[in-house]
Amino acid sequence: MQTVMIDLERRREVLARAQGVTELLKAAAPRIEAEREMPQDVLAAMHEAQLFRLMLPRSLGGDEIDFETHAMALEIIASADASACWVVSQGSGCSLASAYLAPDVARKWFSDKTAVLAWGAGPTGKAHVVPGGYRVTGTWAFGSGSHHATLLGGHSMVFEADGSPRRNAEGKQVTRTMLFPSSAAKLHDMWHPVGLKGTGSDTFSVEDLFVADADTLNMRANDELKETGTLYKFSATLAYGVGFSAMMLGISRGMLNELTKLAMTKTQAGATTSMRDSPVFQTNLAELEARYGAARAYLLTTTRETWKEVAETGDITLAQRARMKLATTYVINHSFKVISEGYHAAGQTAIWPTGPFERRMRDAMTASQQSQGRETNYITCGRILLDLEPDSWVFL
Repeated sequence: MQTVMIDLERRREVLARAQGVTELLKAAAPRIEAEREMPQDVLAAMHEAQLFRLMLPRSLGGDEIDFETHAMALEIIASADASACWVVSQGSGCSLASAYLAPDVARKWFSDKTAVLAWGAGPTGKAHVVPGGYRVTGTWAFGSGSHHATLLGGHSMVFEADGSPRRNAEGKQVTRTMLFPSSAAKLHDMWHPVGLKGTGSDTFSVEDLFVADADTLNMRANDELKETGTLYKFSATLAYGVGFSAMMLGISRGMLNELTKLAMTKTQAGATTSMRDSPVFQTNLAELEARYGAARAYLLTTTRETWKEVAETGDITLAQRARMKLATTYVINHSFKVISEGYHAAGQTAIWPTGPFERRMRDAMTASQQSQGRETNYITCGRILLDLEPDSWVFL
């Protein structure tokens, strides 16, 4: 087994870069929401801070950071603006695809410092085999970051030239992710949610688009993995789990910071003391801080310990996957409760859209509905803890 050392100098640099954009993100938050995407000046600052390259291989000029550092950076970003954090998290998870491409192909797509990959949910495309590649037709929803992405990915079911499904050794239909320039797709204005409005998670589509075989990949196929670093032993779905749970911690942190600030000046109607001097509020705030801190410690400890184990052995076990999924599922759901109780504690002040509470509450409500936080993930983890076959492999 090898000795595992976390690159603390790189961690300090990454966290400083994340911290460096927070004031801009806070100031730009109303514009981010109104424009339903990252405004150009915000996007430029995020590229300058290399926030979309956190999980790119170092061979491509990326940071290739460990998950604990990733969680810490995303929490910082989310404390300023959740939509910005979401697109960084999503873009980071998608960028893991670069590790499955031939080096020259990976450089073609990701050498540009502004390169961002976005894709939608599920294998909803159809890829028909043709000489040299595939003809692809499909529509993909929830393409977070698709407005600023330089390339898009369409997860697709593969069909032979005669129209029959291509099947693997287990008899299941083969799926592959097709990569193509964002200019080749049509964006559909569909993203009008209650929160996370600035993620630009619109639907995109292509019709009869040729995609070369070299520009396709299967991230479930270990034999296609080209990079050897510890990061690439983990699935993209585990990366999303870490990112989205860190985002919920960041929203919690922002909510509690604003709640504490409010308590310094507010006396609620009919109250005999200010919020600051109220024993009831003092107790409430202390408990919320403790619960936030416990969730944060759980996530960071789990990512740190699992990373160390995987780095030592060079592989990831089912039990380790379940441990990661359990932690991220719990932190997402637990943090939502902290956020909602913080919102409630702010009283009438919280309801105004120009204030610091309302948008955070809506962002958290939207994020909590994403599949990474669904409570059925507990069933999957529980089965693995009991040495049973998982009911689903989708989120492991």
